[in-house]
Amino acid sequence: MSDCRKLTTYFGERARADGSFLADALVDIYARHELQTSLVMRGVAGFGARHQSTDRLLTMSEDLPLVAVAVDERERIEAALADVRALPRFTGLITLERATLLTGGLAAATAPAGPTKLTVYLGRQERTTGRPAVEAVVELLHRRGIAGATVLLGIDGTARGARQRARFFARNAQVPLMVIAIGDGDRIASVLPELGTLLPRPLVTLEPVQLCKRDGRALATPRTFDEQELRDDPALRQKLMIYASEQSRHAGRPLHRALVQALRAEGAAGATVLHGIWGYHDGHRPHGDSFWQLRRRVPTVTVVIDTPPRIQRLFAIVGRVTDETGLVTCEACRVAT
Repeated sequence: MSDCRKLTTYFGERARADGSFLADALVDIYARHELQTSLVMRGVAGFGARHQSTDRLLTMSEDLPLVAVAVDERERIEAALADVRALPRFTGLITLERATLLTGGLAAATAPAGPTKLTVYLGRQERTTGRPAVEAVVELLHRRGIAGATVLLGIDGTARGARQRARFFARNAQVPLMVIAIGDGDRIASVLPELGTLLPRPLVTLEPVQLCKRDGRALATPRTFDEQELRDDPALRQKLMIYASEQSRHAGRPLHRALVQALRAEGAAGATVLHGIWGYHDGHRPHGDSFWQLRRRVPTVTVVIDTPPRIQRLFAIVGRVTDETGLVTCEACRVAT
């Protein structure tokens, strides 16, 4: 177990830096620093200071959101961050979060007390026990009663320091993806030894979170900070993550679209929606896209980052939209300026 940092960058698909697309420039930096893992994910909807987009038709002509995540020990992430900050014409939001990184045997690993976010990093075509590793991991989490899990697919990134870019005519076996799961810390801890047995080279992070809503039930409100705390830590932000399904609805509309519209109308700094490829929530069995389905059943994750006072106001909106379904968490992060 080691103390690590998670470096996350939110930006538009058309953003450029240093003469190339920002997405390429970021992964070049991550590969140069041989970071343990990183991935770039394409969003389907969102808005921010410099991009606005939706998941309606003709999105190919729009500036879709991208999210780049990199994970490693603190010193290595800080060295990579210095290079990211040095990129000319950089536009985007950068956040830093603390996490516990597990890279070896998991039998003796411990998890934070209370609600915990478990993230498992895998290769796209990685296999275990004769089947796709990602399916085996998600089914294990579901079987052990973890509240929800979502698989997010990368289009570029690094795996144990080596660049892994998705290409049309290739197996893309090592292009990274990640499984995000939310559950009670004790339950997460109990599943770690099984994950270690299932995966020959596990790469896992653990982070404490607040579980704010589940299946329409209010459980907690985001932590508040007094004025002195905010003055002492001006980079402090809070991140709401809303886990749902493409089929989840609010007032007859897709929940993630209703969220984005309501948050934009309220003047939120930004929001990003990611589609998963597999997962579960609300007690349903793991599921994803099927060729014969008329309606998509993929998971969705909506991410909202803002200052703690504004998050209090935005959480009230999220609460109204998730009145019947969805899993809502809150966690602290810091902007890197």
